[in-house]
Amino acid sequence: MNFETFNFHPSIMAGVRALGYITPTPIQLKSIPPIMQGRDLIGLAQTGTGKTAAFVLPILQRLLQRPRGHIRALIISPTRELAEQTCETINDLGGQTGLQSIAIYGGVSMEQQTRQLIKGVEIIAACPGRLLDHLWKGTVDLSHLEVLVIDEADRMFDMGFLPDIRNILQCILHKRQTLLFSATMPDNIRRLAREILHDPVTVQIGRTLPAKTVSHVLYPIQQHLKTTLLKEILNKTKTDSVLVFTRTKHRAERVAQQLVRAGYRVTSLQGNLSQNQRQAALTGFRNGRIKILVATDIAARGIDVLSISHVINYDMPESTDDYIHRIGRTGRVDKNGDALTFVTNADAGKIRALEQLLDAPLERMTLQGFDYTKPAPDKELRLSQQPRRRFVRRQEIGKQMAMK
Repeated sequence: MNFETFNFHPSIMAGVRALGYITPTPIQLKSIPPIMQGRDLIGLAQTGTGKTAAFVLPILQRLLQRPRGHIRALIISPTRELAEQTCETINDLGGQTGLQSIAIYGGVSMEQQTRQLIKGVEIIAACPGRLLDHLWKGTVDLSHLEVLVIDEADRMFDMGFLPDIRNILQCILHKRQTLLFSATMPDNIRRLAREILHDPVTVQIGRTLPAKTVSHVLYPIQQHLKTTLLKEILNKTKTDSVLVFTRTKHRAERVAQQLVRAGYRVTSLQGNLSQNQRQAALTGFRNGRIKILVATDIAARGIDVLSISHVINYDMPESTDDYIHRIGRTGRVDKNGDALTFVTNADAGKIRALEQLLDAPLERMTLQGFDYTKPAPDKELRLSQQPRRRFVRRQEIGKQMAMK
């Protein structure tokens, strides 16, 4: 079966061919027909399975059939990166349709977004907070909305967006088609689906597991040796693009700086960056100018780069769901990928949970010639003692002032 079977408008098929799409992925094959019939839908599929095109294509087909100039489709995304990626997919597939779209998120000028909205758009891909800002100001009018998509619903809940989602839904009281996509389906997602979807079709593609094209390896290591091990692996491994995940934004920034000093083409993506800096980092990574991106979980979704050959978990993710989202950045569209995870003794419980999910023990690897016994450097020891020394110093200063 190919995309011709769906009988899309010629202008949409031009975008499909331009992107080289030939055979629909399973989520596209099962989702597109009921969406085109106007049914509400719950789509459950792991990342990297082509779900964005699964809802974008039928939305484009629907919007071509009626007058333009009103907001008729809204896609709510958890991160600005995913909103941008969704908008890019809309533009790529719908470039010859004349339909206009915009990505709306915080961290950039609201006035500039307002100017684009005034010109007239049919599709919005938006993050909840900035969308509410526009709704409250009256610069976004959803009275003509026909299709609502809640994308990466489980991530929405993880990031605390449920109150915002409910506030947005109160602005869309009229009948519309609602599509909900998620990698996992915890109880809170099921409750929301029951509340807002009408007689939905449920499409589930396999278990919620990383793609079979990804291999998984654990590297037991002490915390203070992680950066040294990372450099050694990068030196000895043939890679295309590498995505490195850390637990905190400060660690992402520090690891990136250490790799830059070692001569690598690397940047970081984390919460301290401005929107322009984040966009520059993503653009450099996508076009291959930057080979290594060090990121927090903010980048676990919304990075659509087919050439990512390796995902390296510098820090073990907090949950198995986070692991799936991170690893979903490699092994995409039947390409092979490698997932390397640095683990310490403190990660034993998380490893057991991950092995239960994957239903298999994970291979433990050691790097030949690497010194795993090297003690923590004196600098780290001094830093660990620094708060106590500062307190002692304050006491000494207090005594000196009292003597005066």
